[in-house]
Amino acid sequence: MKKVISKTKATEIIDSFFQKDNFSPEELKKIKRLAMKYQIKLGAYKRKFCKKCLSPLRGKIRINNNVKTIECESCSYKNRHKIF
Repeated sequence: MKKVISKTKATEIIDSFFQKDNFSPEELKKIKRLAMKYQIKLGAYKRKFCKKCLSPLRGKIRINNNVKTIECESCSYKNRHKIF
């Protein structure tokens, strides 16, 4: 049988996960699946990991025309985020 938890408990699990500094792509994949199952938006947490390889986002940072570009250290993918 599948384990059933409430949406608030799932939100607490997601918040506690992103408090950690280091995480693996496999762990992040499980957290994203949990968020999709309970329809929880990750919001600002999306800026903490690479969109392509799901590793913690570190690397070169560039700012041009209200867009922050961070080049991933592990896969060299350029993650772009708007600056408000």
